[in-house]
Amino acid sequence: MKRLATSCCPAQRALLVIGGKWKVPILYHLQPRTRRFSELRRLLEPVTPRMLAQQLRELERDGLVRRKVHAQVPPKVEYSLTPAGKTLRPIIQAMCRWGDR
Repeated sequence: MKRLATSCCPAQRALLVIGGKWKVPILYHLQPRTRRFSELRRLLEPVTPRMLAQQLRELERDGLVRRKVHAQVPPKVEYSLTPAGKTLRPIIQAMCRWGDR
Protein backbone atom coordinates (compact mmCIF):
# COMPACT_ATOMS: atom_id res chain seq x y z
CA MET A 1 0.00 0.00 0.00
CA LYS A 2 1.00 3.59 -0.46
CA ARG A 3 3.17 5.06 2.27
CA LEU A 4 1.43 7.87 4.14
CA ALA A 5 2.18 10.16 7.03
CA THR A 6 1.37 8.53 10.38
CA SER A 7 -0.88 11.49 11.27
CA CYS A 8 -3.19 10.62 8.38
CA CYS A 9 -6.70 9.49 9.35
CA PRO A 10 -7.11 5.71 8.78
CA ALA A 11 -10.25 6.30 6.69
CA GLN A 12 -8.29 8.73 4.53
CA ARG A 13 -5.60 6.06 4.00
CA ALA A 14 -8.28 3.61 2.86
CA LEU A 15 -9.74 6.16 0.45
CA LEU A 16 -6.31 6.80 -1.03
CA VAL A 17 -6.15 3.11 -1.97
CA ILE A 18 -9.74 2.49 -3.13
CA GLY A 19 -10.81 6.02 -4.02
CA GLY A 20 -11.55 7.13 -7.55
CA LYS A 21 -14.31 6.56 -10.05
CA TRP A 22 -13.47 2.99 -11.09
CA LYS A 23 -11.71 1.16 -8.23
CA VAL A 24 -14.75 0.23 -6.14
CA PRO A 25 -16.72 -0.91 -9.23
CA ILE A 26 -13.72 -3.03 -10.27
CA LEU A 27 -13.54 -4.60 -6.81
CA TYR A 28 -17.31 -5.14 -6.86
CA HIS A 29 -17.17 -7.05 -10.16
CA LEU A 30 -14.23 -9.16 -8.99
CA GLN A 31 -16.05 -10.28 -5.81
CA PRO A 32 -17.89 -13.23 -7.30
CA ARG A 33 -15.10 -14.57 -9.51
CA THR A 34 -11.99 -14.08 -11.62
CA ARG A 35 -12.56 -11.94 -14.71
CA ARG A 36 -10.71 -11.19 -17.92
CA PHE A 37 -9.78 -7.63 -18.91
CA SER A 38 -12.32 -7.56 -21.76
CA GLU A 39 -15.07 -8.78 -19.44
CA LEU A 40 -14.31 -6.05 -16.92
CA ARG A 41 -14.30 -3.48 -19.70
CA ARG A 42 -17.79 -4.54 -20.83
CA LEU A 43 -19.11 -4.51 -17.26
CA LEU A 44 -17.66 -1.05 -16.61
CA GLU A 45 -18.67 0.78 -19.78
CA PRO A 46 -17.87 3.62 -20.52
CA VAL A 47 -14.40 3.12 -18.93
CA THR A 48 -11.57 3.46 -21.44
CA PRO A 49 -9.08 0.60 -21.80
CA ARG A 50 -6.29 2.92 -20.68
CA MET A 51 -8.11 4.00 -17.50
CA LEU A 52 -9.11 0.42 -16.66
CA ALA A 53 -5.52 -0.77 -17.10
CA GLN A 54 -4.24 2.07 -14.90
CA GLN A 55 -6.76 1.38 -12.14
CA LEU A 56 -6.02 -2.36 -12.24
CA ARG A 57 -2.26 -1.67 -12.04
CA GLU A 58 -2.81 0.53 -8.97
CA LEU A 59 -5.01 -2.07 -7.30
CA GLU A 60 -2.39 -4.72 -8.07
CA ARG A 61 0.40 -2.50 -6.72
CA ASP A 62 -1.58 -1.97 -3.51
CA GLY A 63 -2.06 -5.71 -3.08
CA LEU A 64 -5.82 -5.88 -3.64
CA VAL A 65 -5.92 -7.47 -7.10
CA ARG A 66 -3.91 -10.34 -8.58
CA ARG A 67 -3.05 -10.33 -12.30
CA LYS A 68 -2.41 -13.69 -13.96
CA VAL A 69 -1.08 -13.91 -17.52
CA HIS A 70 -1.57 -17.19 -19.38
CA ALA A 71 1.11 -17.92 -21.96
CA GLN A 72 -0.95 -18.38 -25.09
CA VAL A 73 -1.71 -16.53 -28.31
CA PRO A 74 -3.48 -14.19 -27.97
CA PRO A 75 -2.42 -13.59 -24.36
CA LYS A 76 -5.09 -14.27 -21.76
CA VAL A 77 -4.98 -12.02 -18.70
CA GLU A 78 -7.19 -12.65 -15.69
CA TYR A 79 -7.80 -10.56 -12.58
CA SER A 80 -8.95 -11.73 -9.18
CA LEU A 81 -9.06 -10.45 -5.63
CA THR A 82 -6.15 -11.19 -3.32
CA PRO A 83 -6.82 -12.15 0.31
CA ALA A 84 -6.41 -8.45 1.18
CA GLY A 85 -8.88 -7.52 -1.56
CA LYS A 86 -11.39 -10.03 -0.22
CA THR A 87 -11.36 -8.25 3.15
CA LEU A 88 -13.10 -5.33 1.39
CA ARG A 89 -16.18 -7.45 0.54
CA PRO A 90 -18.20 -6.45 3.63
CA ILE A 91 -17.37 -2.79 3.04
CA ILE A 92 -18.40 -2.93 -0.62
CA GLN A 93 -21.58 -4.84 0.27
CA ALA A 94 -22.42 -2.20 2.89
CA MET A 95 -21.83 0.51 0.28
CA CYS A 96 -24.20 -1.31 -2.08
CA ARG A 97 -26.90 -1.55 0.59
CA TRP A 98 -26.47 2.14 1.39
CA GLY A 99 -26.62 3.02 -2.32
CA ASP A 100 -29.85 1.03 -2.76
CA ARG A 101 -31.56 3.10 -0.06
